[in-house]
Amino acid sequence: MFHPYTTPRQPPVFNQRPPGPRFLNYKNRGLEGANSFPALNKKPLPPYKWIHPPPIAAFVPPHTPRMSSGHKRRMNEYNNPPVVKHQRLDFSPDPSLAPPAIWRPRFPDPAVGQPPRPSSLVGSHQVPSSPNFSHHPQGLSVTRRVFNIHLFANDTLSGQMVEMFEACQQQPSDLEQKEIIRANLLQEIKKWYKGARLYLTGSSMNGLACRTSDADLCLVVEQQKRSTILRVLSRLRDVFKDLPYISTTDLIKAKVPILRFREKDSNVEFDLNINNTVGIRNTFLLKSYAHADARVKPLILVVKKWARHHKINDASKGTLSSYALVLMVLHYLQTLNEPVLPSLQRDHPDYFDPLMEIDSVPESSSSVPSYCSRNKSSLGELFLGFLRYYTTQFRWSELVISVREATTFLKSKSWGNRFICVEEPFDGKNVARAVYEKAKFKVIKAQFAESYHSLFAKMDLNAILPMRAIIEHESQKK
Repeated sequence: MFHPYTTPRQPPVFNQRPPGPRFLNYKNRGLEGANSFPALNKKPLPPYKWIHPPPIAAFVPPHTPRMSSGHKRRMNEYNNPPVVKHQRLDFSPDPSLAPPAIWRPRFPDPAVGQPPRPSSLVGSHQVPSSPNFSHHPQGLSVTRRVFNIHLFANDTLSGQMVEMFEACQQQPSDLEQKEIIRANLLQEIKKWYKGARLYLTGSSMNGLACRTSDADLCLVVEQQKRSTILRVLSRLRDVFKDLPYISTTDLIKAKVPILRFREKDSNVEFDLNINNTVGIRNTFLLKSYAHADARVKPLILVVKKWARHHKINDASKGTLSSYALVLMVLHYLQTLNEPVLPSLQRDHPDYFDPLMEIDSVPESSSSVPSYCSRNKSSLGELFLGFLRYYTTQFRWSELVISVREATTFLKSKSWGNRFICVEEPFDGKNVARAVYEKAKFKVIKAQFAESYHSLFAKMDLNAILPMRAIIEHESQKK
C-alpha cells in the first residue's frame, strides 16, 4: 500500500533482466517459484527534470497531440500541498482505426520483412516460446506501429465485431467529461485533505472503455487504517451530496471500500476508492497491452458486452469482474501457439516494476517497446477460439491464470477452494475471488459452452449477442 512518507524506490536500469529462467520451470522451481515475483537489482535512474506547469484556473480540454511519454506524475510531499494539476489524457486517434501503414523497426528484427507464417489453429495452446523482440537501449526512441483493425476483419463475424467496437468505444469527449469531474472533485476534496491526489484509473484510462462505462477514481491520502478510510469516505459522501452536479451517493463497505456516485448531466457512475494504488499500476499495464496489437481492444469490448448480456459480468452478484475478464482474454492471447501478445512484465520488468513509486508510473504506453506478432488470425477466429479455450481446454479446477508470466500454474493451498483463480499481475491476489458459489461457477462455465457452440454453428455475432440493441443503447450516450 502506498505511504506518502516512504522514501521513493527508484526503478532499475532499463534492459536489465532479473536473474533466473525466462520461463517457469516447475521441475526446478516448484510451486513456490511459480508464485514468487523475481527480485530485481535496483539502481537509480538519472534524475528526472520536472518543469512546473503554470496554475490553471479552470479545466480546458486539450487539443494538442499526444504528450511525450517521458513525462511522469510529480511526487508531492504532504507537508507542502501541491498546486492542483490535471491528469494528462491521451487524445491521439485510436491506432486501430488509422489507415494502413508500413512499420519499419528502428532495430533489425528477423521476423520483419519475411512472409508471414500461416495462422495457427485457433484455440491451440502451449507455453509460448521466446517472442521475436528487439530490446531498445535506454535513451533511444521507440518506433511505434500504425495498426489498421480492418485488416483483421475479412469475414462476417469479424466485420460485426469491428462495427460494434467503432460504435461503442469511449470517445475523447467522454474522457474529457470524466476529467472535468475529476478535477472539480479534487478541488472540493482539498478543502478537507490538502495533500490529496485523485487519479482516473481503470478502463476509462487504459483504452478499454465503452461510451457507457463507469469510471474509477483512486484517491491517495495520508490515512491508512480501514476505520480511518471509512470515515474519510463517509465525510466525502456528505460533501458530494451538496454538489450540484452529483445526483446519488452510496458508501459500499466491501473488502476495498468505495464511494459510488453519479454525475447528473452524463449519468456516468463513479467508484472512488482510497489508496488502492495497484489500480494505477494495472491501468498502465492494460493500456500497454491494449496498444500492443490492433485486435486487443475490439476483442475485449465484445467479450465484455457478451458477458454483461449473459449476466456473468458482475462481481457484486458473484460472477466475473470486468478486470478478471480482461485478464482472461489477455491470457488466451498470450498462450496461443503463435502468441498475439507477450508478457510485458516478464520481457520489460523495468517498465512494470511492482515496487516503483506510484508517482513514477507512466501515463502513456508509447515508451514501451513494441511487439510484432506473427499470428494473423481474424477477430472472429480469436473470439471463437477464446470461447473454445475456456469451454474445452482450460482446467478450471487445477490451474491459475497468470498474465504476469504468460502461462498457467497449478493451484496451491494458498489459493483456497476458489472455483476460478486469476492472478492480479502486481499483488498476486485472486481477482476472480467473487466467484465463490458453485452454482454461479456452473452458470459461467455453461454460458461459455453454450455461446461457443452457437457461434461455431452460425458464425454470426447475433447468435449470442443482440448487436443492434447494444449499438443503439451506446449511441444514446450524450
